[in-house]
Order: sequence, then C-alpha cells, then structure tokens
Amino acid sequence: MERRNFIKHLGTAGLGLAALQVFGFPFGIASNDNNLKKWVWITPAHDEPAENWRPRFEMMKAHGIHGALVQVYSSRQALYPSAHLPYEQDILSPLIKIGRETSIEVHAWMWTMPNNNPYYIENHPDWYVVNRLGQPAHTHPAYVGYYRFMCPNNPEVQEFLRRNVRELASFQHLSGVHLDYIRMPDVILAEGLQPKYNIVQDREYPEYDYCYCETCRRKFKEESGLDPMHEMDEPAENLLWRQFRFDSITHVVNDILAPEIKNAGLTASAAVFPNWQSVRQQWSRWNLDAYFPMLYHNFYNQGPEWIGKQLQMEIAELKNPTPVYAGLFVPALSPEQLKEAIAIVGQSEAKGYSLFSFDSILDEHWEMI
Repeated sequence: MERRNFIKHLGTAGLGLAALQVFGFPFGIASNDNNLKKWVWITPAHDEPAENWRPRFEMMKAHGIHGALVQVYSSRQALYPSAHLPYEQDILSPLIKIGRETSIEVHAWMWTMPNNNPYYIENHPDWYVVNRLGQPAHTHPAYVGYYRFMCPNNPEVQEFLRRNVRELASFQHLSGVHLDYIRMPDVILAEGLQPKYNIVQDREYPEYDYCYCETCRRKFKEESGLDPMHEMDEPAENLLWRQFRFDSITHVVNDILAPEIKNAGLTASAAVFPNWQSVRQQWSRWNLDAYFPMLYHNFYNQGPEWIGKQLQMEIAELKNPTPVYAGLFVPALSPEQLKEAIAIVGQSEAKGYSLFSFDSILDEHWEMI
C-alpha cells in the first residue's frame, strides 16, 4: 500500500522498553548506531522550489544522514525532465546538486510496476495485471484506486520499465536508483491493515490473486503444460505457479533493471516487503546492491522485537551478502521508541536504517537520531 496514506489511519504502536528484553537486549544497551548508515525517504512536492530543501539537507547532514531516497516518479508524472513521462518541474537535478554540496547521496526513488498515467490506461490496457476473476487492474484495482499494476511478463511493459530506469540512470552525479513497488499487488495484506478495508484474508482470494493475463498464462503453459486459470483445481496452492510469479518479478529485477543501473555505475536498491510471499517478491534472490525492507512493525501487529527477528531471518536468506537497511515507520514511533528501535537495528547485522519519511520526523526524533 502507499505508505503516505497509512499515516493518518494507523496510530502509534507501543514499543516499550520491555521489548528490548524480549529480544534479548538488556535495558540501557549501547548499540553500534554510530557505525550505521542512516537514510531518509523524501517525498518532495512537485510545486515546491527545490532550493527549499537546502537547509533540510544541511540539517540532515548535521544529524548524520548518509543518503536521501527522493521520490521522483510515483506512476503518474516525473519530477525530472523525461522524454516519455509527463513532468512539471525538475526537482531531481537541483537536489542532486544540493546533495553534492552537503555530502548527502541522492538516490532516485521510483515506483516500478504501478502505472496510473491516463495515457497508458487508455492506450495500453493489455499491459495491466489480471486477477483470478479475470478482472484487469486498470479497471478493477485492488484495495485502492492507484493499485494499477502492470504485468512483469509483458514485453512492452519490460521495455517501458527499462526506459524509465535508463533515463534516471543517465543523470550526472546521481548516486543510485531505488526501486519501489517492484512486485505484484498484495494477495494478502499485512494483518494490521486488513481492518482498514473491512476484510479478513485467511487465504488467497481470487480478487486479489495476480496475474492471470493471457501473457502469463501462455508463458506458464509453455513451461508447465498447464493453464492456471482453467487446468488447476486450486491455483493458489500450486507451488509451480506460485514460483512462476516469484520468478517473473525476479527476472525484471535481475535481467532488465539492475543491469541498467549498475552499467551506469550507480547503486541499485529496492524497498521490499517482509511478507514477500504475499506480493510475489522473492528479493532474497535478487542481484541488487542494497535492500530496504519496510519493517513497519505496527502493520503486522508486532512490537519492536519483530524488527530484529525479521532482520536476522532476512539477512540469513540472502543469496549473496548484501547490505540491508531496516526501514522504520516514524509515525508509529515516539522519539524514545525510535531510540529503542535503532538500538535493535544496531545489535543486528543490518548496515543501517532508513526513516519513512522526512515529513514525519519531529525535532524530538532528530534529537534521538
């Protein structure tokens, strides 16, 4: 789900000092947070002067922030000059300049699989994923209106994504490209989010299960001899079909997008889910330079000990040793609770943490950071 929209719906989750003891950390433990790289997700407004960010970058640097993940494409318009996407103002170029002058890395954060541009909805309806009921996402998006995901197996979609990444990777002095929404729609939402939509997802229901478009079905039948729509009694339980969806996203990452980023000499990273099976996102097999798992504990009705357990499990599952930065959800953390969460990260094998998002960080949070 779009992280900004959850802030007003979800209250602060209690973390408590007891959580540190549950995870095996004594009270008052000193973490190695001085060695952690610190990142911030930033969502600049398209109509705000980019120069307004200079004092904010200076303040971030004063608090030890290493890098800024700047959202410059959110599936409708770009915040940089694009040859094929609509844009109103170039935010990216001046922020790269400000980042260089303040010694903060700037990474271009882009939405990947969603496409809410009216032109593509009207002219390329075949680009969009289809659920098990046969409903395409551009007319029947799951949960919210912006869940118009494209199909990772459609060759035209793959070229569209390649072009998006290649265009961003061409920006001089950009440090990296950060992939978001590089997945399918959630077949099962995190437990803490289901009440918001008045749903109970105790299994994979067909209206949330993607993708059953003709391209995916044909490709899978060529590989397996089965049509998942018509020749499986329980598609949701078929392991081959499940792995096919995992591999479809992995192919886009490893064979299409990551090479474009790395060939430009940039860092390739992604925001990823802890419940990766539910979004067909087997990121432990990806070939990226860094991962930012969104460990928003309150989305899963969990306390802070869950953050540490997730980091331990996720880092152990990685195919290749790669830096992992814990994504922390600031609206669910009081300043003192943020300090505790950082202590947990500091006692893990994570290389640092990232805060979502800049607009949610209070002065008291900055004092703890």
